[in-house]
Parts: sequence; structure tokens; C-alpha cells
Amino acid sequence: MNQNMHPFPGGSPLGDIVKILKKHKSYVVIAGIVLFALIIGSMSAYQVEPEEVGVETRFGKFLRITDPGLNWKIPFMDLVDTIPAKQQLKAEFGFRTVDAGVKSSFTRDRSTYRESMMLTGDMNVAVVEWIVHYQINDPEAYMFKVRNVDMTLRALSEATMREVVGDYSVTEVLTRGREEVLQKAKDKLTALCDIYETGLTIQRIELKDSAPPDPVKPSFNEVNQAEQERDRLQNDAWAQYNREIPKARGQALQMIQEAEGYAVERVNMARGEVARFLHLQKEYEAAPSVTRTRLYLETMNKVIPMAGKKIYVDEGAKEGVIPMLFPMGNVGPAGATKGGAR
Repeated sequence: MNQNMHPFPGGSPLGDIVKILKKHKSYVVIAGIVLFALIIGSMSAYQVEPEEVGVETRFGKFLRITDPGLNWKIPFMDLVDTIPAKQQLKAEFGFRTVDAGVKSSFTRDRSTYRESMMLTGDMNVAVVEWIVHYQINDPEAYMFKVRNVDMTLRALSEATMREVVGDYSVTEVLTRGREEVLQKAKDKLTALCDIYETGLTIQRIELKDSAPPDPVKPSFNEVNQAEQERDRLQNDAWAQYNREIPKARGQALQMIQEAEGYAVERVNMARGEVARFLHLQKEYEAAPSVTRTRLYLETMNKVIPMAGKKIYVDEGAKEGVIPMLFPMGNVGPAGATKGGAR
């Protein structure tokens, strides 16, 4: 009964398997070769993502940089590490991003608070939070020149920012000097990364936030409001200055020009009078009597119309003057002027 139920009746299972393999030896060899090739191929091929590069080493020594796509290596001899060399990476200081999105959430603890506390050049304390954006430009240096590049970058960034902030006042760090602080920090950090051969390129430094410590925020806000009020008053004063000073300068220039014109006019009139007098003097020397009479008549011609409606008579001729010849409003000889011309 047991023999009928055995899968290999008439012999042992192992012996029957050996017989089958010997019978189909060529097929077994081909199957083994194919299986071995598949195993070797799966161990030799590797994929590099579009934003990465592969760093290939042979027995621990740098061999080459491989581009994105399908690449090959020698199994058991070559090892490959992929690094995000074509991505923009960032390192955060003073805070950590918990959930990035439209409404990102951040966390701050005692360690991040120590990162952000800095002493300014005027011996005040400022809380500075910043982000370093960088990219891996030399994968070989990134992998082999510096041990733990990420921690090295954080140490260099923190030391650089503390050095730069220490050169500025707290007002400059928190308000008007922010861009200058960031640019100087970027330049210094780039130089340090080149010196230490980190294989990194610093693209920019972004200031997340800068503020005074919480215990002194109210006082700082009051000072800031006072400075803003001072700046507003200064701007108003300069605006009024720019309105009034040009106006006053224009009026002064106008008065100077009018005075100069008046001076020229008076000088020319004086010169004309002098020339006229000299001319009359020559005429008078040539004919004194005629010139004297002409001057008298010209003077009377100018003066009499200015005297109004009056009659001038000689004192001795008053008895023969008819009263009706006197102007209206002066009745009788009493309206006449005595003693000649007045």
C-alpha cells in the first residue's frame, strides 16, 4: 500500500531526481546559466533618480560620478551612493519645519532657541532665525573631503552669523541693516565652505525672523515707535524745507534782480541828467539870456498845470483885476494869491 502512494514508485526520490537531471543535463546547464546571469545582472544594474547623481567607489576608493538613469557596476567590487546633487537643499537655524505646505508649521525648543540667541555689536541681544539654501556642486568632495558635511555646514553657518551680527547694532540687525547682514554672512560662509572643501555652493541666506527677546519686546517696540515718530517728523521737516527754501531763494533772487535793475535805471538816469546839464551849460555859456528864458518857460509849463485852477497876479495889479475873472468858488479878490507865484 505504501509503495503505491509513493511519488517515485520503484526507487528513492533523490535517485529519481538525479536520473532526471542527467537525462536533461543540457537544459539544466542552460537554466543555471540564465539564473546566474539574472542574479549578476540584478546586482550590477542600479538606477539614479533625475535629481541625483551616483558616486561609485571600488574597494572604497572613488571611481566615478554617474548621471541619472540606468547605470552598471561590478558586483562585490563596486559600491554606489546616490546624493541629491541637483536639488536645492536647506538648513534651518532657530526653528524646525514640522509640516511644509501652504500653511507650514514650525517648532521651536530650547536647542533652537540657543541657536538664535546672538549678541549684537552694541551689547544687546537679538533672536535671529535664518535659512541657508545650498547645493552640492562637487559630489566627490562632499563624500570624501569632510566627515559629516551637514554638521560641518551647521557649525560654519552659526559661527558666521554670530560673527556678522556682532559687527552691527541691534537696530540694524532688526530693521534697516538686514539685507547687508545677510549678504555679508553669505560671502563669509561661501569662503569657509571653499576653504574646508565641503563641495557645497551657498546660493542664498534667508532671514526667517529677527526680533528682540520676549522679555524686552515691549520696551523695544516703544523705542521703535519713537524712532518711527522721529523719522516722520524729520521727513515732514525736510518736506517743509524743500517747499520754503526754494521759494525764499526765488524771492531773494527776484529782489536782487529788481535792485540791480533799479540801480542800472538810476545810474542811466543820472548819466542822462549829467549829459543834459552839460549840454545846457554849453548853451547857457553861448547865450545866457535866451537859455535862462527858455528854462524858465519850460519850468512854468510843467509847474502851472500842477497848481490847479488858480490865477497868479502881481501885487501892484490887484486894483485893476475884475472880480469875475476869479475862479468859481473864490468870490472877490480875496481868492487871489498874494505876492506872486506860489
